[in-house]
Amino acid sequence: MKRLTILDVAERAGVSVGTVSNALNRPEIVAPKTLASIQAAMDELGFVRNAAARQLTGAKSPAIGLIVLDIDNPFFTEVYRGVETAANEAGYLVVVCGLSGDPTHERRQLRLLEEQRVAGILATRVGKGNSRVYSQMRKRGMPVVLLDRRSASRNQCSVSVDDVAGGRLAGEHLCGLGHDRLALVNGPRDWSQCADRRSGFLTATDGAGARLLADADIEVEKMTIGAGEAAAHHILAAAKRPTAIFCANDLLALGVEHALIAAGHRVPEDFAIVGYDDVAFATMAFVPLTSVRQPAFELGQRGAQQLLGEATDEAHKHEQVVFEPELVIRASTGAEVEANVPAS
Repeated sequence: MKRLTILDVAERAGVSVGTVSNALNRPEIVAPKTLASIQAAMDELGFVRNAAARQLTGAKSPAIGLIVLDIDNPFFTEVYRGVETAANEAGYLVVVCGLSGDPTHERRQLRLLEEQRVAGILATRVGKGNSRVYSQMRKRGMPVVLLDRRSASRNQCSVSVDDVAGGRLAGEHLCGLGHDRLALVNGPRDWSQCADRRSGFLTATDGAGARLLADADIEVEKMTIGAGEAAAHHILAAAKRPTAIFCANDLLALGVEHALIAAGHRVPEDFAIVGYDDVAFATMAFVPLTSVRQPAFELGQRGAQQLLGEATDEAHKHEQVVFEPELVIRASTGAEVEANVPAS
């Protein structure tokens, strides 16, 4: 079967090729009766417009790019749901690109998104050395909104969570339960989210006179369940063990919990555990997980709204939105019933 063109549509509708082109690109200048005739012809033929050809004229694609830090983390699945909801309401498609940790791979993805003329990009992580790449894209007119991390400039939109407050909530909760020998299982400290969670946690523990044990201050490269299991084995091998562990995301916390229970220890009697993100399956862990909740869906939705506003509204004003986290208390820290504690 041959590929259908607007010439076929024009012949079926009994109009000129130029009229079909106007109907596709500038429908407001075409008479309603003619538009109806052209639409009927496209429906009968099964015609689908060539978006790539339209982009050759300089038109933006009805799509936005989403650069995701960890596509396997359920937290980012929920962020995507928020992005997709806002994009769908505006008639846009979301193109998701997962980061591999390789800055070169990230630059390649960005180049492909720009070549496809996406309307803008949401970035959950900027790889080492790539800040300049994003800056150059913005100078060329590509909107870039930072997602789950705060912009250092008032001239760029961002949507984030107060991770310092989140870390403080975790520390205050554990210290309030009487724990004074603590462990921290964190991601790379050059990630702003991880650095902020650590800062807030230490502020709370220092204020309560508790100690972060040197052998239990652990930094992992990838924040996965496997990394959490390895961290738990490291903690169990230490000369002095903590009684409570704060993990910088729920995947780490679930790995820690699994390894501790597999080794014959009890949660929370021997070790209390707090995670971060409050992903959906935190409630389904063997011991339901106390976690610092981030509004993942709202992060994605608000970020996409900002991006589309910048892409389509000449009067758009940049803003840096910061959500407050809340602590969701469950059995992994000794709670009998679920309770929410907002950041103060």
